[in-house]
Amino acid sequence: MRWQKVEVKIQENVRFPKFHETANSSSIELYDNYVTSLLTSQTPQDKPLWEIHLINYPTTNAASTMIFKLHHALGDGYSLMGALLSCLQRADDPSLPLTFPSRVRLDPKYSKKSLFKKLCFGVSSFFSSVSDFGSSIIKTRISEDEKTPIRSGYQGNEYQPVALSNILLSLDQIRQVKSKLGVTINDVVCGVIFYGLRLYMKEMNEKTKRANSTAIVMLNTRNIKGYQSLKEMQKPESKGLWGNKISFLQIPIPKPNKSGISNPLEFVMEARDVIKRKKRSFSVYLIGLIMDLEMKLRGSEVCRVLIFNNLTKL
Repeated sequence: MRWQKVEVKIQENVRFPKFHETANSSSIELYDNYVTSLLTSQTPQDKPLWEIHLINYPTTNAASTMIFKLHHALGDGYSLMGALLSCLQRADDPSLPLTFPSRVRLDPKYSKKSLFKKLCFGVSSFFSSVSDFGSSIIKTRISEDEKTPIRSGYQGNEYQPVALSNILLSLDQIRQVKSKLGVTINDVVCGVIFYGLRLYMKEMNEKTKRANSTAIVMLNTRNIKGYQSLKEMQKPESKGLWGNKISFLQIPIPKPNKSGISNPLEFVMEARDVIKRKKRSFSVYLIGLIMDLEMKLRGSEVCRVLIFNNLTKL
């Protein structure tokens, strides 16, 4: 596959949908149906691989909505967010480049560790990496998760109808849980998601509430902290090079106690423990290296099949 130059027609890529409300349908319902259709429709290959949808209808969350639909071939989340932030200007002085506060710091607990403890930490990281990398390969090539309400196991499932739903979470409440348990915001969010999934599985099929299920998280593998502008990413020596620099991390969804699903805080703590152990592993970078080699040696189609097979087995 190669990139081709095409004629850009703004009216085809920037759209203003019109909803026709009836007595049986509201603007919110029509909005959900419209966004659902965007999720299932493929991006035309003979046009620029991006679309902007300006929806001037009120929902429960906003007076109007702007939706960016971008093909992953354009870049990963880091690249695309960098391009979006490059369009912004500073309010105090638009002539200055956009900057964000830096939070680069060394863990004081690690810096005070003795050489023996650092060596033990390194050995632990090595074995964690081997274990995680091996389990990822086995999960991708051989085994697969059980069939549950969140995994049908059917071929062609990606072409089935989908429905859009969303929920608002209070950041203040998340911070309150974070402070009380001594965890991170990511730990709280992951714990809430895992807890919700287990509740859904139990509601749909009681027998699957303790089934083996795995979540997959796509991660940026660039060895860089913070934001880089679009101009900086286009430099050959840039560490935040434009494109797709991603890998995936497999996280087993915690199982509830045999007595049932009662305490959501247990899921937060279990999520913290799993993610903390995964952070010591270098399997993400090893998998990313394999994906880069597959892309260079066997082409993008083989790499696409590799990612697709990994997703369908989880």
